[in-house]
Amino acid sequence: MNTTPVRNPDPIQAVDAQAPVIVRLSIAVHAPLARVWALHTGIDAWADWNPDIDRAVLEGPLAPGARFSWLTHGLDITSTVQQVVPGRRVVWGGPAQGIDGIHAWTFQESGGVVTVRTDESWSGPPVDARPGELHQMLTHSLERWLRHLKAAAEQV
Repeated sequence: MNTTPVRNPDPIQAVDAQAPVIVRLSIAVHAPLARVWALHTGIDAWADWNPDIDRAVLEGPLAPGARFSWLTHGLDITSTVQQVVPGRRVVWGGPAQGIDGIHAWTFQESGGVVTVRTDESWSGPPVDARPGELHQMLTHSLERWLRHLKAAAEQV
């Protein structure tokens, strides 16, 4: 009998459960998982399908520790990839103008439909000062991102 403990090879990286702002959203995308995943993780091409992103540049391959810089809604952000489970999950985070964000994306395909889920947390002094307003801003931004991803992936 083998008594060696089995270690989970993909521990789940999560958003900050104590953050004053946490937004959790999902959308159903009628497209193959490979297409949805490629669009979402093709960071250098985000601006091609998401009009809310002015530019995005990934430094090296998409892997834990990789950094990417992007400009969205006037915020110049540098994010660090924390986790990549190909075709299933990607997590990144980083600071921007005093806000520490952690962003987790999960992808699950069933019957030709991909459920894309986004969970993002924001913390830091600007968030502490205006949690309601920043929650609304983040919700609006993520709803738009999901709609743009859906439209791009479903485009024939």
